[in-house]
Parts: sequence; C-alpha cells; structure tokens
Amino acid sequence: MERADAGGFYGPCDPNAAGQPLPEPLLPPDLIIQDELHLISGPLGTMVGLYETAIDALCCRDVMRPDGEKKTIRPKVVASTATVRRAEAQIKALFCRNGVEIFPCPGPDRRDSYFAVTVPADEKPGRLYAGVAAQGRSPKVIFLRTYLALLGAAQKAFLANGGLNNPQNPADPYMTLTGYFNSLRELGGCRRIAEDEVTSRLKDYGNRLRQGETTGLFARRDLKEVVELTSRISTAAVSKAKDRLAKAFLPKADCLDIALATNMISVGLDISRLGLMAVFGQPKTTAEYIQATSRVGREEGKPGLIITMLNVHKPRDRSHYERFEAWHASFYRSVEATSVTPFSPRALDRGLAEVTVAMSRQGWPGMTKGPNALRAMELRSSLSPVVDIFGRRVEQYAALDSKEMQQRRDGVRGKVEDLLDDWAKISKQQKDAGATLRYQQYDDGTGPYLLRYPLDPDLERIESKAAQFKAHRSLRDVEPACNLRLIELNGNAIDPEEDLE
Repeated sequence: MERADAGGFYGPCDPNAAGQPLPEPLLPPDLIIQDELHLISGPLGTMVGLYETAIDALCCRDVMRPDGEKKTIRPKVVASTATVRRAEAQIKALFCRNGVEIFPCPGPDRRDSYFAVTVPADEKPGRLYAGVAAQGRSPKVIFLRTYLALLGAAQKAFLANGGLNNPQNPADPYMTLTGYFNSLRELGGCRRIAEDEVTSRLKDYGNRLRQGETTGLFARRDLKEVVELTSRISTAAVSKAKDRLAKAFLPKADCLDIALATNMISVGLDISRLGLMAVFGQPKTTAEYIQATSRVGREEGKPGLIITMLNVHKPRDRSHYERFEAWHASFYRSVEATSVTPFSPRALDRGLAEVTVAMSRQGWPGMTKGPNALRAMELRSSLSPVVDIFGRRVEQYAALDSKEMQQRRDGVRGKVEDLLDDWAKISKQQKDAGATLRYQQYDDGTGPYLLRYPLDPDLERIESKAAQFKAHRSLRDVEPACNLRLIELNGNAIDPEEDLE
C-alpha cells in the first residue's frame, strides 16, 4: 500500500493517477517474518506473546470452502534464528501454533543441508577463539596486556602489507578492535584504561624486544578516540559509530581503532569488515556469546579472531577456561532454553488492558477513529467476541489438565469482561457530562483520553477503573522508581540524603 485518503487505499501500479485503487476492506497479511527469535523470550517474550493475541486475531480471515463450511485462514509465520532451543514450546507460547517445521530440514549429513555446505577450516578459515586467563592478576591487567598485544600486532601486520598505501591491505579487518562487555560498569572502568594507559603505552610498545630479536612483534601506534556502542549514547551517535566501523584504514578516512560495546551489538551489527573482538568475561548465556562473537569474521577472506578474557577467580569463568577447546567445539548444544509465559498474572496486570483496547479498536470499524473510544457504551454487546478470542487463546496455549485450564481460561475471560464493562462505564460518564473520550493523547481532538503511560503521575489521582487502562510505549518504563531505606544494625533508619552527604 502506497497511501490512503478519504477515498480509500491506493497502490503504486497506476502511472496516470495517484495510484491504483485497492479493494476494501484490505486483506490481512499472509506472511509474518519474525527475525532473531531467540531474543523474544523472558519478560519481552511474555509481553510479545500477549500482544500476539490481538495481532493473530486481526490477521485472520474467514473464507467459505466449496462444501459450504467456513474456514479460518491464519498468516504463515517464519521465524529465523541461529541460537534456539525448545523452539516448539517457544513458538506455541508466542504464536499459538502447534506445527513447527524446521528449514532447512535435518539431513543425513549435518555438514550438508543441500542449501549450505560446511567448509573445513583448513580450506576457508572461519573464526578462531582463544582464551586468556592469568592466576594472580586482576582482570584489568589482563585487559591492558591483551589490548596492547592485539593493537600492536595488528599495526605490525598492517605496515608489513603496505600500510596506508595498500587499499586492499589484508590486515585491515584487525585494525579495529571491538570490545564486548557484560555490563556498563565493566565497560566504564575499562574505557578509562583504554583511553589512558593503552593509548600512551602503545606509542613505545614496538620497542619491546625479546632477547636476541632485532625486530619485535609489535609496532608503534597512535590511537584516535575510543567510542562506545551502548545505551548511554544517543541513537544518532550509535549510527555514526557504525558508519565509522565500516570504513577501512585509508588516508584521511574517519575510521576507528577501538569500539567498546555491550550486548547492543549482538544483533543488527552487520559490518563485514570487522575481524577482531576481545570479550571481557564470559557472557551470561551461551546464545549471547555466540551472537556477539558472530559480529566478526562475517566475510569470506576476513576470518575472525575472538579473544575471551576470563577471570580464574570466578567459578564460571574458570570452568569455561578449563574446558575452553571442548566447549567451543560444540557450544551450540549448550544454548539455553527460553521461557515465555504470556498469561501469567504479572503479564496480565501489565498488558491485558492495552491488548483488549487494541483488539476492540482495530477489529470493529465503528471503534477505529481516535474519538470513537466514547462509543464503547453503545457497542458494548458487539465487543463480546473479544472475550471469546482470549478464551480460545488460553485453551490453545495452556498445556494443563481440563480443570486447571478451565480455571485459567475463566480467569482471563473474567478480566477481559471487567475491562470492557469498565470502559463502557467510563464512556457513559464522559457522554453524560458532555465530554469526549479519545484513545490516547495524540489522537485528534481535545479532552480526556483512555490509555495512559504506566508512569503517568495522574494515575494516582483518577479513579481505579480508569487507572487500569495503561499502554506501554517502552517495556523499560513499567515500574516506578524505588526508594531505598537504609537500616543500621541497631535498627535506626538512616536518611539516604544525609548518608550521601
């Protein structure tokens, strides 16, 4: 669809007019593509599974079969990921689909799926993982020594292959060091080391010679600024940093030496030039480790090198270091299973109201326009199918015995019934008072609106039946700030402000 106006919807096919008129009503989508399925898990997956109740209902359409029976057509869902376990359970919780087909299908040879062939590393090098740990040394010392060695050796190889005079320098992928960190706290401390000690010591690091050597393993290097790819910087700055990461080391090129990142780079960073990464500490999950380290070595002819710096004083890091080679040879089998619970009590408290309103607004033409939230009172009986949709969804999702499933289904149906009744009461109050009612504050018109942010301060001042209609703009903004109250051992409370002073 190209555009829509008062005359209907238009496609791009008629060159003599503003577009080809499309039939009304428009058919729902036939195909839904869900990328990075492994990310839709945990709290995010739980909320997505609840939202999918409305999306699935709105994307279905009924057709009459030749035998006169009605058949419901649902869109096909294609979900892609490289790291997933128990995919059937996750897909059932998210999309309420029982049949799952894996593509490409497993064949007699896991190295040849007909669509792709695994090439041995001795023919085409892929990614090389190396672990670094040191007994009696702090992680910051390991970080410093590792970065100095990687940056100095890369400069040595770069100069040996023609330096800036060679536009196709084979050492270029290793001139940019991407650092991965599990937390902002670790990244912040290491950034200061990179900006200070790494930058200053690299200037004479090429003078380090072993006994009897005339030429060292490293070369002098002058570093530019250290950039971040984290949630602490703006989206525009992240986009600019990604553009700079893609630039090769050429004269007057705005390229980068060091980019420090958190799990922001696990998805969406598709820069084929990168070939070098240093991981500070073992990531929390195997899936995260695989996804993050897969950002380097993505192009043929530019194999990736990943250095994992482990702290032997942490049991988990020590375990990975002791089994480093064996674990990396088969780490896909260690991918963790995901958890998605769309109809859990906390999920219903946070998202049921907005999903109910979305399904009602988009599913009935008389409710779609912004000011038509006021019509909930007169169309209340027409909205009853929303209750049935939720009831069927719970039945299809819940793998419980009949009694427990019935209790859960009836509980969800009762909550939806109450929401619709309260919405009708609110609209009646507004209509009796001669006022309007919009869905949200951004809809056309003025006056009260139904859906509010979870952290809206007005929620404490309005009546309870209106305060339950909340809609999230971001899943980060769902909990208010918590006050911290410190208690001394003698039981006396400490004023946090005085304590900070």
